[in-house]
Amino acid sequence: MLISLTVGKVDAGVAVLLTEDKRLIEFPSILLPPSITSGSIVDITVSRNQSSETASQKAFASLQSSILSTYGLSSPKAPVLRCRNATQTSVVLEWDKIDLATAELRSLSLYRNGAKAGVIPQDKGIQATKVSGLAVDTEYTFHLILRTSAGQYSSEKLVVKTHKMTDLSGITVTPGVLPAPLRESLSGAIERIGAKIAENVRIDTTHFVCTEGRGREWEKAGEMNIPIVRPEWVEGCEREGRIVGVRGYYLNADPRLRQVGQGVGIQQQQQQQLPRPQQRERMESQRTIPVQQQQQQQQQQQEQQAPPTPSEPSSTNLPPPSPSPRPSSNGSDKGPPPPLPEKDTPSKQEHPSDEEDEASSEQLGHSPVTSPTQEMTNDLGVLGFSEVAL
Repeated sequence: MLISLTVGKVDAGVAVLLTEDKRLIEFPSILLPPSITSGSIVDITVSRNQSSETASQKAFASLQSSILSTYGLSSPKAPVLRCRNATQTSVVLEWDKIDLATAELRSLSLYRNGAKAGVIPQDKGIQATKVSGLAVDTEYTFHLILRTSAGQYSSEKLVVKTHKMTDLSGITVTPGVLPAPLRESLSGAIERIGAKIAENVRIDTTHFVCTEGRGREWEKAGEMNIPIVRPEWVEGCEREGRIVGVRGYYLNADPRLRQVGQGVGIQQQQQQQLPRPQQRERMESQRTIPVQQQQQQQQQQQEQQAPPTPSEPSSTNLPPPSPSPRPSSNGSDKGPPPPLPEKDTPSKQEHPSDEEDEASSEQLGHSPVTSPTQEMTNDLGVLGFSEVAL
């Protein structure tokens, strides 16, 4: 298609062309011949290039497909957090390799009970961390937050509870230089307490056991600040039934620093020998019996042990008994004393004055006066004697 256009104005970069119906077209001046000036007429042939158009469309579609496959089909994934090992005061957490897809990593942070515990460096490809200084027998909640150029992703919350002092399943021992018999006995002791053995020093290794401080694993344990103890430490844990301190079990430690207890078996026997709550209450109640009840019990025992009193002689010449006998030495009243024999009792004819005195005393409302002999008889009669020799 041939078109004739009139050059109206030529600038440095753009030329204004006029059509026959007076329309303006901006045309790149670089495409015009160099001798063109205002008022020149140029003929331009216009045609469609089908081959070039088809190639351009194919290139554009390929570019869109590559962008979709690279950035549109995959995205960063949230980390999956899990617990590898837990002890009385520490927890070892691990996760799979972080999948960032095409995004860039900003940070990976660990949170404990909703508070930020620290940032985990990713330049070395770390996939585990150890959290120490925890409380014994306590629950903690952990989760990871991944920040990328494509957004923020959080892991599921993980609840971990630290062990009790008597739970030895969290101990992971790495043996070092040991004699063969000692290594076998160590393996048996570790199996009995429910602990684990790791041949190499790892992040979850809790103790390094050896008798000589040498070797690559020994050096690695020192670099990771893992306690290096003797095999007697495992025996102490087995004997006590709980985790014991490592201060007295270091390679160069004084054995006198070891706090050796009575053992679990002896402690259980002592607990079984202790009285039960009901027995304790009964013992306490027996201790708090009033003194009066004890005196009454003693008095009853004395009455049972005392010999029986002989029957009273039938005599009408005896003086009437005193209505208020004197109490015995132990504070108890046992009735009137036994009467005197007939041979020691004075008759009415021999002592008429006594009979008159008794009658006068009865009229005045007083008890008859007893002689010293009768008083002695009353005291001995209370004590269980039936006769008195004068």
